[in-house]
Amino acid sequence: MDLVYWLMLLKAPRIGTRTFYKILKVFETPEAVFLASESERKKSGLFRQETLKFLTQNDTSLVQADLDWAQADGCHILTLIDKDYPEQLKTIMDPPPILYVRGDVACLSKPQLAIVGSRNPSVGGKQHAYDFAQLLAHLDIVVISGMASGIDASAHIGALEANAQTIAVCGTGLDRIYPAKHKALAHQISTKGALISEFCIGTSPLANNFPRRNRIISGLSLGTLVVEASIKSGTMITAKLAAEQGKEVFAIPSSIHNPLSQGCHQLIKQGAKLVENIDDILDELQLNLPIQKNNSVISTKESNDHPSVLLKYLSYNAINIDEIVERSNLSPQVVTQELLLLELEHRVVRINGSSYVLTK
Repeated sequence: MDLVYWLMLLKAPRIGTRTFYKILKVFETPEAVFLASESERKKSGLFRQETLKFLTQNDTSLVQADLDWAQADGCHILTLIDKDYPEQLKTIMDPPPILYVRGDVACLSKPQLAIVGSRNPSVGGKQHAYDFAQLLAHLDIVVISGMASGIDASAHIGALEANAQTIAVCGTGLDRIYPAKHKALAHQISTKGALISEFCIGTSPLANNFPRRNRIISGLSLGTLVVEASIKSGTMITAKLAAEQGKEVFAIPSSIHNPLSQGCHQLIKQGAKLVENIDDILDELQLNLPIQKNNSVISTKESNDHPSVLLKYLSYNAINIDEIVERSNLSPQVVTQELLLLELEHRVVRINGSSYVLTK
């Protein structure tokens, strides 16, 4: 029954997270709010007229959809006082009073690192997100992101393909998937890790929900890695929130000609840790983690074993294979062979059939 009161109080009009906590300071529990007399509620000065009317009606049918959802396998509703509510999230200024979780609740309390970035990244940016997620997964660090297109999705996929857990923080109720094209990805995440949200069942993907959920992404994490971002973006909001929460902020630099490098470069100027490889993150977090000896790549430094003669002709902007042949004065056969080796080392990616870009 306690859960019903938590859900009901958060359903009340004009009650957001901060107001919710002000109310708890006076009434101590959500149940006490509903058991109090109307005069006691008015005397507190915490409630507007429409809120008082809602509390008087005490219509529990309004939360029945949430309660029904929680009866399904793998579905949980955690309040701030539940033992499974993640301690890391309690440290931020305004932790969500309630978390809806679909999947493994225990993974919320494991060491996590956020990987965030543009919804429309470069090929190299997507590869960075995937590679770093894989490396973190091999070190038993849970990758957390927002399941958006682009960098978020690449990070989740990288972790999943490393057979590891990953967490997606959603800006909707967990009965809905946004974007809809990520329905299969959401299923994989909830099966292996967890989908979480502070929004009640039935909540649509409203624009204001996504900046709000970003504080949960950064709040659950030990640090936030920004892969690619424009100056004015949700990614930069997440990085700002992470800094305000006292968390580490990491950023991957890129070409000055890449507009998506501007956010990362600004963060580095402001004090974010410049990241070239996984060691830069681990050194800053000072985690005592076992190195996986069977992992083929622990540091991106170690991946650069092949001293290819083509590197001087390649960049983070796409270049056609014919142009590489012309610039290098090498035969097409040699160029093709070198590019194949670089592809196998994940140092270049082929795009549009015959063009290549550096990924690291």
